[in-house]
Amino acid sequence: MSATMVHPREDLARVRDAFAGGAGYLAACTVGLPPRATRDAVLADLDSSVAGRPDPASYSSAVERSRAHFATLVGVPPTRIAIGSQTSVQASLLAASLPDGAEVLVPERDFSSIVLPFVHAGRGIRVRTAPLHALADAVGPATALVAFSLVQSATGEVADDAAIVAAARAHGARTLCDATQAVGWMPVDASRYDALVCHAYKWLCAPRGVAFLAVSADYSATLRPVHAGWYAGDDPWTSCYGAAVELADDARRFDTSPAWQAFVGAEPALALFASLDIASAHSHVTALATAFREGVGLPHAVRSSAIVTWSDPDGCDLARLTASGITASGRDGRARVAFHVFNDLDDVGRALAALGR
Repeated sequence: MSATMVHPREDLARVRDAFAGGAGYLAACTVGLPPRATRDAVLADLDSSVAGRPDPASYSSAVERSRAHFATLVGVPPTRIAIGSQTSVQASLLAASLPDGAEVLVPERDFSSIVLPFVHAGRGIRVRTAPLHALADAVGPATALVAFSLVQSATGEVADDAAIVAAARAHGARTLCDATQAVGWMPVDASRYDALVCHAYKWLCAPRGVAFLAVSADYSATLRPVHAGWYAGDDPWTSCYGAAVELADDARRFDTSPAWQAFVGAEPALALFASLDIASAHSHVTALATAFREGVGLPHAVRSSAIVTWSDPDGCDLARLTASGITASGRDGRARVAFHVFNDLDDVGRALAALGR
């Protein structure tokens, strides 16, 4: 049966069956659960290494397959994808290429990894903030870059990226989208932005240490490969020594040396999500989040999200969830639950019962 003929429920069931656990786990926004194939790949690699058979060539293959899977997930060619280990490092690449004195606009209280690289870039670069809902209106003629998370980590709010991108283009500003809290449960099109970063250890359920940068061709031409090492070479294995190294002519010139074992585990997880009908995943997780919102008496989200947060300054609600065996999280004075493909309505009911709703 072709992928286009698979019923959405069958597709979700297939992906859910790839995980050994998930019941009561409402924290994919903190760290994703590895699928069985990731566990098996990591253990097999460790066994080979312990036995004296590490295989660097297979590590490079895992990196390239991971790059291709992520490209599929965000709808751009692999030639536009650079690999790395942290989104903050990838954001600092963009910061290093801004003109002196440039203005960067960010949402108030956005995740630090896409804010601090610009705050500490020096050279007179100025960071200005605005509420997320007013970010598009805050773009001005002096704005060089608008950096924002597509889904806010602390609140789960989904940005109006269409308005932000339109405002940035109207003023000649670039856009950087952090899609770490989005890719894996909602459709994401990296071609909408000048640059997109994503760490794969949350919704993509990969080991920590696997991050991606998707960059447009024209923006790429303005960036300096300040982190260039052997893996930024056109052929990494012949780029290990000396200064006469020819860098790759596509986004690979911005690669940083990969954490090999992390990519070994990431590749099967990324393959799993790249094979999923993301629209059906979006419908599934947002329906669960909406049911939870209704159960606790929260208003519907302006734009549907898989993450639900509410004020919990003393941590009592988070403690109730934890005491009932549910894994949730707290951020910035708020309790936070997240619904992923391995969750179902039973998880909603357990969480509501734990909160006395």
